[in-house]
Amino acid sequence: MAKRKLIIDSNSLTLEKINDFIENGTKVELSKKAIAKIKKARALVDKWVKEDEVVYGVTTGFGEFANVKISQNKIEELQRNLIVSHSTGVGELLPPFIIKTMMLLRVNALAKGNSGIKLQTLELLIKLINNNIIPAIPSQGSVGSSGDLAPLAHLVLALIGKGKVQVFNKINSDTTKFGKLISAKSVLKKYKLTPVKLAAKEGLALINGTQMMTAFASYICIQAKNISKLADVAGALSHEALRGTDKAYDLRLHKLRPYNGQLSVAKNMLSLINKSEIRTSHLENDERVQDSYSLRCIPQIHGASKDAIDYVCSKVEIEINSVTDNPLIFPNDGDHIEGGNFHGQPMALAMDFMSIALSELASVSERRTERLVNGQLSNLPRFLTKKGGLHSGLMIAQYTAASLVSENKTLAHPASVDSIPTSANQEDHNSMGSIAARKCYQILKNVQTVIAIELLSASQGIEFLKPLKCGLGTSEAHIQIRKVVPPLEHDRELHLDIQKVLKIVKDGSLIKNIEKKVKLN
Repeated sequence: MAKRKLIIDSNSLTLEKINDFIENGTKVELSKKAIAKIKKARALVDKWVKEDEVVYGVTTGFGEFANVKISQNKIEELQRNLIVSHSTGVGELLPPFIIKTMMLLRVNALAKGNSGIKLQTLELLIKLINNNIIPAIPSQGSVGSSGDLAPLAHLVLALIGKGKVQVFNKINSDTTKFGKLISAKSVLKKYKLTPVKLAAKEGLALINGTQMMTAFASYICIQAKNISKLADVAGALSHEALRGTDKAYDLRLHKLRPYNGQLSVAKNMLSLINKSEIRTSHLENDERVQDSYSLRCIPQIHGASKDAIDYVCSKVEIEINSVTDNPLIFPNDGDHIEGGNFHGQPMALAMDFMSIALSELASVSERRTERLVNGQLSNLPRFLTKKGGLHSGLMIAQYTAASLVSENKTLAHPASVDSIPTSANQEDHNSMGSIAARKCYQILKNVQTVIAIELLSASQGIEFLKPLKCGLGTSEAHIQIRKVVPPLEHDRELHLDIQKVLKIVKDGSLIKNIEKKVKLN
C-alpha cells in the first residue's frame, strides 16, 4: 500500500501533518499551484538580473555589504560564496529528525512563491527529504537575526554537492544521532542526483529563515500537548496513592475563575479518578480539610501551563506557513520589498514561554513524588519499600527528579532577553531564538523523565492500597505501567524502570490507552 503524500502548498501545513511526517516518513510533493507560483516568481528575478536592477542579495552583497554592486557574471559566484562563508556552525550535530523537519519547513516557506527560488533547486531538496539524505548540521552558531543563517547554510551545502550527509533507512523522533558521515557529492552521484548551481537570489532564499528554531518548536509543541495530559494522569495517580480529597476539583469552584486550562484540568482529574474505590474508602471520617498545593492546585498549576502551551502552539502554526526570507518578491505587483520577516523574535519569545510552562509541570510533579516517598507525608511505607533500611526503594528516584527540575530552572532563563549586534552593527538586534529552542528541547526531555518518575512512584504507592481499585483512568494508567514495570519488591536498577516508563510516555502509547477509557482535554 502506497504511503500517503504530504502535498506542500505553503498554506495548509499543521502540527499534526508534521508529526505524521516525522514519525511515518510521509513523502513530500509540491502542489500544482505552488509550482506555478514558484515559476512566476523566478521569472521576475531573472528579468531583474537581465535588466541589471539593484536588488538586495540579488545584485548586491549581503548584510553590511548591501551597498556593494555585483556584476552579472559574478552573481552565481556570489550565491556560492554566501553558502560556504555562512557555513560556520560548531558543536554537536542537530538530531537528524530535526534536520529533516527543517528541510520540510524550508520547502513549505519557499513554495509560497515569494522567494524567487528555481523549481529545480526546490525539487532537489524534496528528493533529499524523500530519500532520507540528511545533511550534517552543527547545532550552535545561530543568533536568530537573519534567521538561522549558519544551520541553513550547512543544509544548503548538500544541494551544491558539498558537506557531509548520512542516508537513513528510516527516520523518526528516535533518530537523534548521526552514524557514519559521507560526502554529499558521492551520495548525490549514487542517487543520480545533480548538484544545483545556485542562481541569483537562491542562496539567500535558502538560508534566510527561522526553520531550525521552528523545527524544534514544532516537535516541542507536538510533545507538549501530550505531556500536558500525562501530567494530569500522573497527578491523578498520585492523588489516588496519597488518598487526596476531590473537593478541590469541583467544577463549581473553577467556573468562578474560568481559565480554559484550569477548567480542562479539573475535568480531567474528575474523569481520571471517577469510580475510584480508593477515594470512596475515605469519603467518611476524612479529617483533612484540604490537601497540599501540589494536589489541591493541580487544575490551577497544570491549567496555566496548558494555556501557555496552547498559546505557543498557535504562534508556531503561524510560523510554519510563513515566508521568512529577504527580500520578498511580489510577482503580481512586479515588486520586491526588503524587510525583516526572517527575524526570530516570535519564535524566541514563544520558546522561552514554553520553557517556563513545561518547567512548571516538572516542578510540581517532583513535589508530588517527594510526598509519595516521604513516609511522614504519605502514610505509606517510607520510600515505598516494605523493607526500609535493607532496601532504599524509590529514595534516589526522587533525587533524579529534583536534579532535572533544578537543571530546568537554569535552562528556563530566557534567551530572548539577550542580544549581541552582528554584521558591523547592521544587524543590531538579534533574537537568540535558536538558543531558546534548543534549551526548550532539553527541558522537554527533562520534563518527560520527571513525569515518568512520578508515574513510577505513584504506581508503587498504589500497590500498598490493594485490593482497593483506582478510578477509570488511573486504573488504566496503573495497568499500562505494570505491563512494562513490575511492582518493586526488592531493590533493582531503577534506571531501567525509569527508561521503560519513559518510553511509553514519549511514544504516546500510555496516553492513547488511557484515552480509550476516559476522554481527556
